[in-house]
Amino acid sequence: MSIYEYKVKKTDQTSVSLEEYAGKVVCIVNTASKCGLVGQLDELEELYEKYKEEGFVILGFPCNQFHNQEPLDGVAAAEFCKLNYGVTFPIFDKIDVNGENADPLYKYLVQQTDNSDIKWNFTKFLIGRDGEIIKRFAPITAPKKMEKHIQQALAQ
Repeated sequence: MSIYEYKVKKTDQTSVSLEEYAGKVVCIVNTASKCGLVGQLDELEELYEKYKEEGFVILGFPCNQFHNQEPLDGVAAAEFCKLNYGVTFPIFDKIDVNGENADPLYKYLVQQTDNSDIKWNFTKFLIGRDGEIIKRFAPITAPKKMEKHIQQALAQ
């Protein structure tokens, strides 16, 4: 199994296979517009801009499971990221990351790492070009602290 086995929904409700990202280094992150960590969008966008030509992409998934910090629907959440933080990487439809209604992708990510629930917004998963998880990063880990891992993954 790899992330390529999964499909996710865009904000227009169309489904996209993560197989579209085969061969890329991917960072998957759950976002929230009202979260105190929302400033991480700046660093995430910087990393995306710096490495996208080398095959790096970030996939954002708005989530409202942590103190109602994402009251917006998927379309509005994506627009918020673009307008307030200049985000150009893909933001998908709003999902659950924990519990019985958790998106299957997130169930897989959790099972393949330490099998503990997502603790908060801005939990980050770095995925290698082969679709396998390289590392899970805590919400408080600044995106720039992932840079050496991104560089190593891109070099492979």
